[in-house]
Amino acid sequence: MNTRDFDWKPLALVPLLSLIVLPFIGSPSTWLTLTVAGLAMGMIIFIIASGLTLVFGLMDVLNFGHGVFIALGAFVATSVLGAMGDWTGSEHLWRNMVAVLPAMLVAMAVAGAVGLAFERFIVRPVYGQHLKQILITMGGMIIGEELIKVIWGPAQIPLPLPEGMRGSLFVGDAAIEKYRLIAVVVGLVVFGVLAWTLSRTKVGLLIRAGVQDREMVESLGYRIRRLFVGVFVVGSALAGLGGVMWGLYQQSVVPQMGAQVNVLIFIVIIIGGLGSTGGALIGALLVGLMANYTGFLAPKVALFSNIALMVAILLWRPQGVYPVTNR
Repeated sequence: MNTRDFDWKPLALVPLLSLIVLPFIGSPSTWLTLTVAGLAMGMIIFIIASGLTLVFGLMDVLNFGHGVFIALGAFVATSVLGAMGDWTGSEHLWRNMVAVLPAMLVAMAVAGAVGLAFERFIVRPVYGQHLKQILITMGGMIIGEELIKVIWGPAQIPLPLPEGMRGSLFVGDAAIEKYRLIAVVVGLVVFGVLAWTLSRTKVGLLIRAGVQDREMVESLGYRIRRLFVGVFVVGSALAGLGGVMWGLYQQSVVPQMGAQVNVLIFIVIIIGGLGSTGGALIGALLVGLMANYTGFLAPKVALFSNIALMVAILLWRPQGVYPVTNR
């Protein structure tokens, strides 16, 4: 795409929101702390939402059961990290990462495997039937939550940060938590890998083409069904990774945590535009910043501030900031 044709306006929304609230917060150090917290929260939500927006765009599937993969990833991480207490208890960050990385990989593998079964037995029978998709995927999420309760129990389980990830770094008077910086870095890595895959590989080209015009890709002889399954599994695995990140962010996990995050995910996808990973990133950062700013400035409106943000964006751009699907 020619840089002259690229729409830069949505990219200005994140810094614009940050600058607008600065006078209301008053203290630059508090503003910086809230901004980094918002970016970290946004990056975690993006990791979860990025796979689902491709599922929406490519498969035309309304998967309201995405939250079960978030919870599953988080609970798998509690088991893996619980078995590596010597590594998580170390003050050395590299030893902590030796524990956290396997937890992330195992969570992604388990969530991806469950996603494969979820697509085969729950989603596939209702392709093209949106009302049934909503009902059956929500039912699948409820069943998944109950199975998590059977395996790990219904109670809240603590998921403390590894010792080396605790504490804060100081930039002037601003305290910035180490884990939030790590979350931003992980989110950027995931976005970079997704952007490279979608723009530089044949599979990515087919995914982008399928999002824009699925019938055209099928007419060229490509097996779009396999692509469907692959995207669904990757989306589930990313949700599992996001569940690990979110659990560490909250430092506790509950079986219902996926359903609690679901609302934010759908707001992000709607703001970003169906099928757009770049739009999902912008939407997630806006949602994360808005949640932290309003939580500090006006806690009573924090619950519906993101709904108001979504409405404002849709009044400006009814199909989201970067719509790529023709549906």
